[in-house]
Amino acid sequence: MKINKIFSNKYFRYGAFIIGGIFLGWVFFHSPRHTTDNKVTIAQTKQETIWTCAMHPQIRMHEPGKCPICGMDLIPLNQNNAEIDQAAVHLTEDAAQLANVLTSVVTRQKPVKEVRLYGKVQADERLRQSQVAHISGRIEKLLVNFTGEVVQKGQTLAVIYSPEIVTAQQELLEAAKTKQSQPQIYEAAKERLRQWRLSESQINSIENSANIQNNVEIVSDISGIITARRVNNGDYVTQGTVLFDVADLSTVWVLFDAYESDLQFLRKGDNIEFTVQALPGVKFAGDIAFIDPVIDPVNRVAKVRIETSNQLGRLKPEMFVTGIVQARLDDYRNMLVIPKSAVLWTGTRSLVYVKQAGTDEPVFKMREIGLGPMLGNSYVITDGLTEGEEIVTQGTFSIDAAAQLEGKASMMNPQGGKTSSMPGMVMPGDNVKSTDDFKNEHAGHNPSEKPVKISLSIDFTTQLNTVFEQYIVLKDAFIQSDVKKVKQAAEKMEKSLSSVDMKLLTGDAHTQWMGITDKMNNQLKQIQSSGDIEGQRKEFSNLSNEFYKTLKSFGLMGKTVYYQFCPMAFNEKGAFWLSNSKEIRNPYYGDQMLSCGETKETLRY
Repeated sequence: MKINKIFSNKYFRYGAFIIGGIFLGWVFFHSPRHTTDNKVTIAQTKQETIWTCAMHPQIRMHEPGKCPICGMDLIPLNQNNAEIDQAAVHLTEDAAQLANVLTSVVTRQKPVKEVRLYGKVQADERLRQSQVAHISGRIEKLLVNFTGEVVQKGQTLAVIYSPEIVTAQQELLEAAKTKQSQPQIYEAAKERLRQWRLSESQINSIENSANIQNNVEIVSDISGIITARRVNNGDYVTQGTVLFDVADLSTVWVLFDAYESDLQFLRKGDNIEFTVQALPGVKFAGDIAFIDPVIDPVNRVAKVRIETSNQLGRLKPEMFVTGIVQARLDDYRNMLVIPKSAVLWTGTRSLVYVKQAGTDEPVFKMREIGLGPMLGNSYVITDGLTEGEEIVTQGTFSIDAAAQLEGKASMMNPQGGKTSSMPGMVMPGDNVKSTDDFKNEHAGHNPSEKPVKISLSIDFTTQLNTVFEQYIVLKDAFIQSDVKKVKQAAEKMEKSLSSVDMKLLTGDAHTQWMGITDKMNNQLKQIQSSGDIEGQRKEFSNLSNEFYKTLKSFGLMGKTVYYQFCPMAFNEKGAFWLSNSKEIRNPYYGDQMLSCGETKETLRY
């Protein structure tokens, strides 16, 4: 009875309910204290992603975006300390995608090298002929009066008065009277006229009519084009005097310049397909008929000749042509071939990054390789790789930059080692600055202008060659003193300069190139905006000085450049320019003082 009263007491029931609730809460929500502590520790130790530039590793940003120096996309800095291979570069999947890293498998191929040649159309030397006077006398009449005129074999070119021919005709008529009794004298008289190139019909006409001709016609010995006229009406000539130069252009030669490095790939009989600048869209072809056995000591090239039909007359001497030979490399048959974009070239070493097999995340390791011939956009590999390995073919510079940041062996630092702290680099304990802060602090950044020779990739050098070719076009426009052509050439050079891929440069070379392009682009814009040829020439002088320093640092490929000086330019202050020809053709005066100047330095690459 007493117990029933206790359980029926409302206070007892309330107390039991509270105790039960506390017990259930402990069961469902209790967790060990050390678990909470671990979560806090993990949250505190979780690293924030730092973004950097592959070309400017001193850049550190909290957020993705563009590099404030060069404008390239920032990539996440790999901060994973777990290392499978101490010499390898480890990237996360996200980092590899953001760096646009692509790979391909190394395979064996049949190598075919594309050799590009440049040259000119020339007349076939075997079809050139000098039209001479076969007898002495005075030019009474020229029937061909200008160069370029087409003549046919047997066509009358000139009429000559000759006292000798008058005497010879008189002797023939006298000999004809006694030809029965003295046939030898008669034949000798006729032979004398034949030696002066009179035809049988002309000789018979003189004998039959008994009329002596005072004038003799000079007829063309071949069909062709008059390339030079060497006499005028009224000139006195002797036997053998050259009257005209005649060239038969029905067949022409195309002479290409082949550099020493390309000669090993060219063989007599190889087919060359070529185009002519003056005939866009039209393709020609011919087989190599001759390769000059002697190298030109100045230009370091040998002439490669093909012979081609020109019945339609479309190919004219001195036309510029571009030829391509698909050379079969029998010595490198069935060897490994990789894309050119995979190779990092320092000038002495060739490197690739090989993807390591059996790893969950992208892991790449640098390896030195041996390069064979370049095949357009690929290379033959002589050693260092095996078939089936996977290599980086795009984003190679980004991986190399990551290796530099981590102090591992890289293209320009083969021994590895951490890089020193640079202005703007975040070290432990430093505050990471925003993009805007960095731009404000580095406004007016001016790289060093000291011309120090830099090791470069072949791709970059090829692109710089194109810029130099556009510079030569601009220089030639100044020689013509044509403001409009100068503006057009400056615009083309600016486009060519902007097309150079600065991703092909790293470190100091990248920074130096940025400063160069800023200056040269401004100079080219000034040339385009000026309507005064003298103002354009002053800016061209500054451009030439800057480009000279560029070539001293970066160089060209297969070029000879002449650094030339005019002491009279700009009130005798003097000015320099660059040329691909040793001949002085002054861009600061044009026709007024075309040959004023001298070569100060010859740069050979």
